[in-house]
Amino acid sequence: MFVLEVVLTPSLTIAYVAILLMALAPIWIGAHKSLTQKATESLSSSDAWKFPLVGSTVLFGFYILFKIFSKEYINMLLTAYFLLFGILAMTAAFKPLFTPFTGKNLKAWKRSLNIPGLSEPIDIELDKADLFSLVVSLGIGVWYVLTKHWIANNIVGLAFCVEGVALLSLGSYSVGCILLGGLFFYDIFWVFGTDVMVTVAKSFEAPVKLLFPRDIFADQFTYSMLGLGDIVIPGVFIALLLRFDAFRANKTKSFSKPYFYACFIFYILGLFTTIFVMHTFQAAQPALLYLVPACIGSSFGTAVLRGEVSALLAYTEEKEKEKEESKKTRIK
Repeated sequence: MFVLEVVLTPSLTIAYVAILLMALAPIWIGAHKSLTQKATESLSSSDAWKFPLVGSTVLFGFYILFKIFSKEYINMLLTAYFLLFGILAMTAAFKPLFTPFTGKNLKAWKRSLNIPGLSEPIDIELDKADLFSLVVSLGIGVWYVLTKHWIANNIVGLAFCVEGVALLSLGSYSVGCILLGGLFFYDIFWVFGTDVMVTVAKSFEAPVKLLFPRDIFADQFTYSMLGLGDIVIPGVFIALLLRFDAFRANKTKSFSKPYFYACFIFYILGLFTTIFVMHTFQAAQPALLYLVPACIGSSFGTAVLRGEVSALLAYTEEKEKEKEESKKTRIK
C-alpha cells in the first residue's frame, strides 16, 4: 500500500521504481529457488477457501487491538514475533552467500533440543555457512530493533519474501486460483469498504512492509510502502507456474518458461497500474485488485494460446510428492 503525492517529482519516481524493483527481485529469486528447495507448507483447496476468512479475522483483530491498547506495546510484541522469524528467514536467504567461502562438506554443528510439551526433541543442524549467516542476521535484527531504519526493515522484509515464495506451495493451479480469487475480494472489501486495512497498515511497525523514502534527500522521511502480502501471495503463484514449466520440460535447468515469463510480466504491469491509479486518484488502492486478474488472466491466456488448458488445470504437485515418496520407499 502506497501513500502518494499529486506531483510526480524525480524523487517520487525513484521511490516508485525502487518499490517496484524490490517487489520483483524476491519473486524472481524465490521462484527459481523453489525449483530445488523442498516446500515446507502446501495449501489444500479447503485451506485456500478459508484463507481470506482467517485473514479477515486476524486483520480485524489487529484493528481492535490498535483501537483499544497502546500502539507502542502492541508493536513491541509484534516486532519481537516477526523479527524472530525474520532472522530465520535472513539466515536461510543469506546462506548461499557464505557457502563459497566456507565449503559444502564441512562438519555441521548438531544439537537436540528438548522442549517441554513435545514428545520428541527437535534436531538442530547448522554448518559454518549457517553460523556466519546467523551472525549477520542477528546483527541486522539488532540494527532494526535499535533504529527501526527503513533499510534494515527492507532487508528483513525481502528475506521474508524470498523464503516465503520458495517454501510455500499452492499444491495445484486450481488451488492457486481459488486463493487469489478469495483474496481479490478480501483486499477490495477491507480497503474500499472500511478504514481497517489502512489503519492497521499505518499502525503496524513490524517489518511486514517494504519502505522507500518519497524524497531520499529530505531531512525527515515520509515513505511509500508496499505490504509483503502483495509480493508473497502472487509470488507463490508465479513460482507454481515456473515449476509447471519445469514439469512440462521434465527439467529443472535450461528449459523454456512461457508461463513464468507471461505471469511475471503481467505482475509488473499490474503493480505499475496500482501505482498509477493511486498516484492519479490520491487514494489507497487494494493491490490485489490489479495483481490477481493480471496473474490469473496471463497464465490462463497463455494456456489457451498454447492449447494446454487441460494440462494446466490438471497440474498438481501432490502427485509429484507421492512419486518422490514411492521412490524413497523402493530404495529402502
